Amino acid sequence: MSTLYLWIALVFAAALGWWAWRRPASRPMSAPASTLTAFSPQPTRAPRAARPIPAPLTTQAPAAPAEPVPPELAALVWRREADLEAPRRATLLATVSGIPRPPGSLQQLLSPEFVARAGSTELSELVMAEPLIAAKVLGTVNAPFYGLHRPVNGVGQAVTFLGMNTVRNICLQYMLAEAFKPRLASSQRVFDEIWKASAIASELSVRLSKALNLPDQGGLATQVVLGFVGHLATASLMPPAELEGWLTRNRVERTEHEQALMDLNASEIGSLLLQSWSLPEALIDEVGDMSRLLVTPVASVDPARLPRLALGYLCARLGERLALGQQTGLANYDAAQDIGPDTHHLRSCLAHPALAGLNAALQAPELQTALQLMLNNAPRAQ
Repeated sequence: MSTLYLWIALVFAAALGWWAWRRPASRPMSAPASTLTAFSPQPTRAPRAARPIPAPLTTQAPAAPAEPVPPELAALVWRREADLEAPRRATLLATVSGIPRPPGSLQQLLSPEFVARAGSTELSELVMAEPLIAAKVLGTVNAPFYGLHRPVNGVGQAVTFLGMNTVRNICLQYMLAEAFKPRLASSQRVFDEIWKASAIASELSVRLSKALNLPDQGGLATQVVLGFVGHLATASLMPPAELEGWLTRNRVERTEHEQALMDLNASEIGSLLLQSWSLPEALIDEVGDMSRLLVTPVASVDPARLPRLALGYLCARLGERLALGQQTGLANYDAAQDIGPDTHHLRSCLAHPALAGLNAALQAPELQTALQLMLNNAPRAQ
């Protein structure tokens, strides 16, 4: 029996030894902290850099290295209505409110519904309700400025030959003319220059926005015309002796001069006047922001609004320079190379992809021909 127990014990011991030899070595338990030996840990791998999210096509192209802001532009403090002390603001508002209101049909002409849906019939009915304006509109349409090869007898015909946006803006200009009259005959030249600049800028915006396929082309041209309301109001309010040389200054110098004389510049005075005429707030904001591009860095502009604001600002500036004889045409004109304090922020805006075809549009033969007609046969304030 004892021999049997001995053999069983030997077999059990052998099996236990074989099992211990075959099993993987178990991981030792962590030693207490006080008994751990010092060691150099392996360097940890840096987290993988996140992939940049592709920019939507509607945003600007990568910006070029920023140019230093010209000293005169950096020193300019753009003043708005809210920046004025209450007594000065009240005085200015009272003065602006004294400018006569244009015909009541102006509000209908500028209403978003009319801009979006009205056709030649509706425009004809609106204009014919103002006989004096209708006569002026037809006189202008038939003038050499627009180069029609045969006379037209009605607004509907004018729309057929010139397009809805052009005719609507001619109507707008003459409705505005009812509110602004020079106090002295000697001031007439300044008003004529503003009207000429407005007409050229409006036609440029119609043609260029169409060539670039920008949205709401009619609305943009209207905003360009309304951008000159502040100039007309300023010319009406400014002491006549100050008008000489006023328009020939660049926009930075002109802004400083206007603010020194009247507390606000022409653009902000225009916004006050449009408010007093009860025009749509969104329209007033667009007109004001277009002029404020003078002092607004590209990074502060909504990319969705940037192409329209930049093109409108450029057209207004070109309209002024062409009307004043500071520029004789647009042949070989490159907006990105137009260096000056009043184009500093504009040049950055022109990198937007939606404006990539701007220079080609400016050099189009059709535009060059039309521009020469405009310059040779510019309208006058009536």
